[in-house]
Amino acid sequence: MVPCISRNVVVLVLMILMAVSKSEAGFLQHKARVRISNDLGEGMDLSVHCISGDDDLGTHLIPYHSGYYEFGFRPNFQGTTLFHCGFQWNDVFHHFDIYNAVRDQLLCNLCLWNIKADRPCMFNKETSKYDLCYDWSP
Repeated sequence: MVPCISRNVVVLVLMILMAVSKSEAGFLQHKARVRISNDLGEGMDLSVHCISGDDDLGTHLIPYHSGYYEFGFRPNFQGTTLFHCGFQWNDVFHHFDIYNAVRDQLLCNLCLWNIKADRPCMFNKETSKYDLCYDWSP
């Protein structure tokens, strides 16, 4: 009788783990938000198009220093959530992983980004500045 109970417990645990790993929300996963602001310069509008493996968020226009684009999601259980964005202004086009769970999951629940002409910069809670800057993707 004991082996039957042990087998049932193992099956139940495996079913729960499978459900959690397949669930969109994940288990104990916080909701993350990404907010993108335009810091290109006076009169320069920023066009943003973000996608993940599951979602195409469409194209959004962000005027300079007036507004932002924000989206929310729950990082997956495996810690591999990735949102990649294309940024365009005038004749310039760049790409960047605006949310990478490996880099960002422990840094922020609300990930604040300023897009500058030379690079994207994330808000640093420790310094209260947008000084976590990265190179554009190749």
